[in-house]
Amino acid sequence: MSWIEIPEGSPFGADNLPLGVFRYGDEEPRVGAAIGDQVIDLAPVASAEMLDGAQLFAQPTLNGFLALGRPAWRATRNWLLDLVSNPGQRDAVEPHLIPQSAVTMQLPFEVADYVDFYASEQHATNLGRLFRPDSEPLLPNWKHLPVGYHGRAGTIVASGTDIVRPSGQRKSPTEPVPSFGPSQRLDIEVELGYVVGTPSTLGTPVSVDDFENHVFGVVLVNDWSARDLQAWEYVPLGPFLGKSFATSISPWVISLDALNPAAVPLPAQDPPVLPYLAGKNLTNYDITFEVRLNGHVISTPPYRDTYWSPAQMLAHLTANGATLRTGDLYASGTISGPEKTQRGSLIELTWAGRDPLVLDGQEHTFLQDGDEVTITAWATTPTGKRLGLGEVSGTITPA
Repeated sequence: MSWIEIPEGSPFGADNLPLGVFRYGDEEPRVGAAIGDQVIDLAPVASAEMLDGAQLFAQPTLNGFLALGRPAWRATRNWLLDLVSNPGQRDAVEPHLIPQSAVTMQLPFEVADYVDFYASEQHATNLGRLFRPDSEPLLPNWKHLPVGYHGRAGTIVASGTDIVRPSGQRKSPTEPVPSFGPSQRLDIEVELGYVVGTPSTLGTPVSVDDFENHVFGVVLVNDWSARDLQAWEYVPLGPFLGKSFATSISPWVISLDALNPAAVPLPAQDPPVLPYLAGKNLTNYDITFEVRLNGHVISTPPYRDTYWSPAQMLAHLTANGATLRTGDLYASGTISGPEKTQRGSLIELTWAGRDPLVLDGQEHTFLQDGDEVTITAWATTPTGKRLGLGEVSGTITPA
């Protein structure tokens, strides 16, 4: 319960309290916590209470706070929970509540590195059937390691940023030579992103059991993809220009402490994983996504059955001794379920354009200029309680 009025159906209840960076009018961006339809301006509240690290809430990114590590993250969450539940804090907090409608949300943290995985078995199977119809859908390595690639940190953008249609080389199977021009097969990818706070030491892998000591929380991710550019360029070294032009993330970072009540066991992994990918922390989260294209719900991908856990992805990312840095972001890859209505990309939903979506009497395959995509999500606890993860959106503009 909270003394702050929270509208019915709000994603940000009193036990969520995600952190983000907001701009209010002409003032400098700074850190806030979301509750209901309001933002708590944390810098003045923390300063008045002489909270350790209060100055970090006046910063334009979360990076300083993220670098503090898990004991500080947990202490801050306990402080926030008291602020919103204890009526005795009302006089200190109420003057610093700002309507979310009055602020502009910023990129919540400065992204150090970006890694994108391929953790959904259903998504990998669908693409395997599309691209290799006469072969096994999963490649031989897929169930032995979390497949991933390094993306481009500099093109991670805040939700609401317009997405300029990318250009590049593309070549269809019927064309004798490639051409250069705007992508004609622009796509979405529904993903969950993990935000790293505590860095690691070069040459020292991070174990699966150390996941929560390094990862602060999660954001929603739309990893926009130009399928025609990707198809021509990715052999032999993998994704490049078809992926690196833009990746959108949601503005509010949901802490693992808030999300943990929605943790579920990892699906059975067969064959057994190698020892460095085994451990006690092999859980996923019961999260449901909702994808809207121009206001129409086109998909509801479930996260809970994703094959590789976030702890395994982190362990594999650092298995060769690669470092973690404060502000690193790694994402799950496209999340898809077994039903057609649970596919997390247009290439799956339309089966590479052969089975168009029909919206308002119009056929849709890949994204058109002017299309707006909004992804929302919520986690569900065993008691049926929902915890909102906010939204990430973007509109396609011409090349």
